[in-house]
Amino acid sequence: MTLLHRWFAGIPGYLWSGWGALASLFLFVAAWEAVSLAHGPLILPDPAAAFGRLFALFDGGPAWSELAVTARRAMTGLALAIIVGSVLGLLAGLSLTASMMARPVVTVLLGTPPIAWLVLAMIWFGAGDGTPVFTVLVACFPVIFVGALQGTRTLDHHLKDMARAYRLPWRMRLTDLYLPHVVSYLFPAWINALGNAWRVVVMAELLSSADGIGAALAVARSQLDMDAALAWIAAVVLSLLAVEYLLLEPVKRELERWRHTEK
Repeated sequence: MTLLHRWFAGIPGYLWSGWGALASLFLFVAAWEAVSLAHGPLILPDPAAAFGRLFALFDGGPAWSELAVTARRAMTGLALAIIVGSVLGLLAGLSLTASMMARPVVTVLLGTPPIAWLVLAMIWFGAGDGTPVFTVLVACFPVIFVGALQGTRTLDHHLKDMARAYRLPWRMRLTDLYLPHVVSYLFPAWINALGNAWRVVVMAELLSSADGIGAALAVARSQLDMDAALAWIAAVVLSLLAVEYLLLEPVKRELERWRHTEK
């Protein structure tokens, strides 16, 4: 079965999962509307006002440039975290000693709040791109590292012994045995890190940058402009959903097709 045929064969299931996601979003918007009606626009503007402001920001406004700055910082920090965390996690998973030595370091990184790393980054890197990129890197690294470590450590040794006994070529071992198992742990970690990257980068920009969506949120806060604040938040959330469901989810379904084959 060719890649294109498998892709089209998976469209019905993917569309159904998309409808479920849309239904949950509609329920969230309905709850938002109810809270707005109960407490008034000063506390929480209604969705129509927020999305109207969002469309105005994109229609000849600063939204595209601010979103591009934030996306560049988030993706740079995430890419560094994926490379460093995946490589080090895979290497640590090959050794029991390295795994045990890495546990306290990962615990410290996971237990330290991102705001603490942000303060240090502001001292080290100032108000440039270095501060949000470094904060994203440190916040996402332990999640990816643990995923790579667990994927390597949980590989079935009986399957490895069987592969050696049947003298499977190294390429077949890598593509049919090792990679599918490790990726099943790595990919959820990458998606989790993606969400962390966007949250952390906006927080970092809010406190340390003069541009980006975080800086725009700081301006909206200073002006008590709730419509603009919610519009910028919606821009971040919609961008994150677009990346996950339009890019990462189809890739995930293709990489994990072996799960359906087993059934």
